[in-house]
Amino acid sequence: MIKKAKKVLIVDDEVKILEVVKAFLENKGYEVYTAENGHEAFALLQREEIALVLLDLMLPEISGEQICMEIRRKSRIPIIMLTAKADEADILEGLEIGADDYIKKPFSLKELHARIEAVLRRSTEDILFHKGSFNDGDLEIDVARRRVLKGGSEIKLTMNEFRILTSLVRYPNKVFTRDELVLAALGDEFEGYNRAIDSHIKNIRQKIESDPKNPVYLLTVHGIGYKFGGR
Repeated sequence: MIKKAKKVLIVDDEVKILEVVKAFLENKGYEVYTAENGHEAFALLQREEIALVLLDLMLPEISGEQICMEIRRKSRIPIIMLTAKADEADILEGLEIGADDYIKKPFSLKELHARIEAVLRRSTEDILFHKGSFNDGDLEIDVARRRVLKGGSEIKLTMNEFRILTSLVRYPNKVFTRDELVLAALGDEFEGYNRAIDSHIKNIRQKIESDPKNPVYLLTVHGIGYKFGGR
């Protein structure tokens, strides 16, 4: 059977970057689409079965942050931010709105390829076990179907948010440090700040907790990390 090439969408207003990255990724076996603005990106996302988005944050008309939030409203497609912003706060903000990873400009093509492979691998690996499923009548986590429901309504989690949640659910009595949660949920290829976990936890709480300021599922163990409290 011929392996189907995965489709990658690059959204950047720098034509040179589009040309270079497109040629590089096509040489690596990907089917690559490019967009110079949000309107073109949305049109391609509706038309093509995109496996991953490389998204520049500094875009005209519609910002990369806005594009990311709109994608996340409808889909769990993996998103890697391409950013010239070097501040940790900016990067964490990007992760909070739903990006799965980031890479700073200027970047090496080798590093970019490694990040893409790692994110796609995390999105397709089935390392989660059925024992991690959970249902208390209000919150249902269906690992087999990779689905989360709150009050009977499906909740849209990003790939990383889903993996973090299910990692905690699988070991409800374990208190995870940030580094342990990064390793369990995101893998040893993840090279971001371990503080990014805090942003993901905040996002998950907003989606699954009735009162995110007083969580009952994702609990903070001060000075250590996080645990699942729904058992």
